[in-house]
Amino acid sequence: MARARTLPHHDRLVNSTGTTPDVILSVNVTRTPVLRLAATALLCATTLPAQSSGPSISFRDVVSAAGLHFVLENHPTARKHMIETMPGGVATLDYDNDGRTDIYFTNGAAIPAMAKSEPKYFNRLFRNEEGMKFRDVTAEAGVAGAGYSMGVAAADYDNDGRTDLFVAGVHRSLLYHNLGNGRFEEVSARAGMTGDHWAVAAGWFDYDNDGRLDLFVVHYAKWSPAFDRYCGDADRKIRVYCHPKYFEPVPNRLYRNRGDGAFTDVTARSGIGAHAGRGMSVGFADYDNDGGMDAFVTNDNLPNFLFRNRGDGTFAEVALEAGVALLDHGKPVASMGVDFRDYDNDGFADLNITALTGETFPLFRNLGKGFFRDATYASRLGPLTTARSGWGNGFFDFDNDGFKDLFTANSHVNDRIEMFEATTYKQPNSVFRNLGNGSFAEVPAGLSVARAHRGAAFADFNQDGKVDIVVTALGEPAQLWENTSPGGNHWLILRLAGSRGNRDGIGARVRLGSQHNLMTSAVSYASSTHFGVHFGLGAQTTIDRLEIHWPSGAVQILRDVSADRVLAVREPAP
Repeated sequence: MARARTLPHHDRLVNSTGTTPDVILSVNVTRTPVLRLAATALLCATTLPAQSSGPSISFRDVVSAAGLHFVLENHPTARKHMIETMPGGVATLDYDNDGRTDIYFTNGAAIPAMAKSEPKYFNRLFRNEEGMKFRDVTAEAGVAGAGYSMGVAAADYDNDGRTDLFVAGVHRSLLYHNLGNGRFEEVSARAGMTGDHWAVAAGWFDYDNDGRLDLFVVHYAKWSPAFDRYCGDADRKIRVYCHPKYFEPVPNRLYRNRGDGAFTDVTARSGIGAHAGRGMSVGFADYDNDGGMDAFVTNDNLPNFLFRNRGDGTFAEVALEAGVALLDHGKPVASMGVDFRDYDNDGFADLNITALTGETFPLFRNLGKGFFRDATYASRLGPLTTARSGWGNGFFDFDNDGFKDLFTANSHVNDRIEMFEATTYKQPNSVFRNLGNGSFAEVPAGLSVARAHRGAAFADFNQDGKVDIVVTALGEPAQLWENTSPGGNHWLILRLAGSRGNRDGIGARVRLGSQHNLMTSAVSYASSTHFGVHFGLGAQTTIDRLEIHWPSGAVQILRDVSADRVLAVREPAP
């Protein structure tokens, strides 16, 4: 029988009898909704304790002590180029497979040359040296980048067991193949990724279920350094960044992984290319539980896209009929970051989006059967967020009580907004605690520093079972928020490894008691979170039953799993 194992730097996982827990059931489930639902109905689960007042959530910024010296250089100019407002993607990943999560920052470039003419513009990779200490390994890893970088997506696209990086940029994007010796090789041209659009973000997912991760690239609009429209108040000589309506929308791009290190552009064939937008971020989930991974794209001041996977290599854009194109008021908002995961533990992937002041941070609750409901105000996120502007975001259980909380990285897009509106440009970040009844409450959490925050990524950097956060800010040092939440709640982190291709296990759905989570690295604004699947367990010290629904269709069940550890699980061989 297949066995679960812990990572080398942790103690051996044992159950109450002192033996390694076995995988007691591994079955293939055909990819039809009826059979998948029937299989799910057979799986009984332990229920987590009821939600209580619980411990508070708190963080402290340890970036200086950690040696994480990075400033996001967006090169602001008097001409107010739109690209200056939008960089800041950051990724968490274990690039050297030592069991510790590292950090990769994207960075800007000089304008109008669009070149990293000085080291201050380099993208930066920091190796986790343990104990919340990091070392800059950019030069030795060969990942300083080129051009004006925006977003980043981390995943093992060639199934060699090493996490690779795609860097989205303005008219130039880069694919870095992890060589496994501490270095990366830039292989964009060889891989067939030669697009020259303004790419803001990207994400990895296996849309055709062939065991190889494909790449979805998010494009914003047509733009060049020659664009010089004056926007703002000419009489007062106050120039501002132009409204998105002045930038022509463009389609996103989909690359299919051929399995030989190269990709085929299937944008037109898949139907993705038929829809032009001003894309900001992308999230993936099988929202209708039909066995195909779907894609949600946030659009800036245009209706959002929900690309439903038809299962034949093509997608249907269904955001309007599904109820996620617009809020209930029927108007598009400045949609920024996205997290496409289940916040209310009902087994269906929900959507949280960040947006600008007055627009709230929309929350769409998945009702099943392909439909969503605007739950922004029912969840209390409406009144809690209407005075904020947000970028990066993520659903994570910061207090380990069994319910995913929400973090948002905040700042307005317009650095002169105070001259026009009763709001602020630089804003502190926010944490909204999930009360377990469908609603959220804001908690202070110690996040009082106001900056022009942008990207955010998540991981347990110091291996204490609490999810930490790294955040970028325009023109200022990054922030590394160590989770210092009190209390003795327990936890589990899964590191998944597929055995039928898709070594990352991206797209795997995990059920633990009443909780549901998804293995994905596409989280937040232009950023990537790749450290495993985290669960808070409350008072539980042993998980009676844990189900993993692998992208291949296999269902794997683990019993009597001990809490408070990182657990590496390999998919059973066919």
